Amino acid sequence: MEELINRICAKAGIGEDTAREAVGIILRFLRKDGPTEKVDQVIDAMPGARAFLEGGEDGKKGGFLGGLASMTGMGAMGALNELTQAGLSMGEVQTVTKEVVAFAKEKAGEDIVDDIIESIPGLSQVV
Repeated sequence: MEELINRICAKAGIGEDTAREAVGIILRFLRKDGPTEKVDQVIDAMPGARAFLEGGEDGKKGGFLGGLASMTGMGAMGALNELTQAGLSMGEVQTVTKEVVAFAKEKAGEDIVDDIIESIPGLSQVV
């Protein structure tokens, strides 16, 4: 996850803690709203992503389960709200999201990531 966090910090011009929080929000959202099998494949292809979601590797906020309570039923707009509450501007949200998507495509393949994006209502508007 360090490679992704560093890329996000450089491209979005945000601090490491904010980048980690943003990645956690995005990954938890994908786990909750995306097709489970495909999202699991992407998470397994991203080095350190599973540990990050479980709160290891500085995946803070209580890992995957800790983040679910605040996102229940909110979908893409809920994730967007969490990202802006974390202090990201709309431009930074787009940059962070695009970097996460690009990294996932590099590690897991374009087709599977595109399938996930297409399966979640509203997500294609952010990426």
